[in-house]
Amino acid sequence: MVDQERIRSAIRTILEAVGEDPDREGLRDTPARVARMYAELFCGLHDDPSVHLKAVFDEQHHEVVLLKDIAFHSTCEHHLMPFHGSAHVAYIPDGKVLGISKFARVIDSFARRPQVQERLTSQIADFLSEGLRAKGVAVVIEAVHTCMTVRGVRKSGTAVVTSALRGLVLKNQSTRDEIMTLIHAPRRVE
Repeated sequence: MVDQERIRSAIRTILEAVGEDPDREGLRDTPARVARMYAELFCGLHDDPSVHLKAVFDEQHHEVVLLKDIAFHSTCEHHLMPFHGSAHVAYIPDGKVLGISKFARVIDSFARRPQVQERLTSQIADFLSEGLRAKGVAVVIEAVHTCMTVRGVRKSGTAVVTSALRGLVLKNQSTRDEIMTLIHAPRRVE
């Protein structure tokens, strides 16, 4: 589990190193708050995403199932700054479907740890492909990285898009085209 005492000590040291007084009123509780925050942000390190695959149902549906715009938040492992956006997950079941809320839980399990977007995308695709034994899986993630928008080059509005394709989605161009069209189609329901 997360060693909050070590985090509190480290944050106190960081505050001192940047020239702040960690004992002043506004900062006095900051090390403890940051320790609790890191425990929350990185809880995925201690999650087993396979528990979410228990909500699988027999259903003879063999066409594309797409979940669009699943919001997520993660932390870039290079600067420990947030990145956030939407994940789109499509799969082609092979006689078994997963409860739809479980997709968001799987994404959170992988997102709530120090990450890079490329790995996050592949981890979700591999996990769902193997865990569901799906005929095909596509994961497309669109995200804004604060390590690029609020520091460094400071280019607000920049989005990073990654994809991971498995099975039929990778092998069959028309299936891939169908999924990408569905992802980019305007929403009709709210």
